[in-house]
Amino acid sequence: MVNNIRDYRIKKGLSPKEFAERVNISLSHLRKIERGAGTPSLKLAVRIAKELDCKLDDLFF
Repeated sequence: MVNNIRDYRIKKGLSPKEFAERVNISLSHLRKIERGAGTPSLKLAVRIAKELDCKLDDLFF
């Protein structure tokens, strides 16, 4: 799944480890999601969007 999570995370100045901790997932799961090899649940996608101060539409297309 193509997404902009990495771009938004970098703009917020968050490391992958810090961001994974903030959204309560493992670093390996975050890496899979960011590179499109994994798909977050809707609940997780909402947590990610809230943490990055954006809409789901901004992250996923």
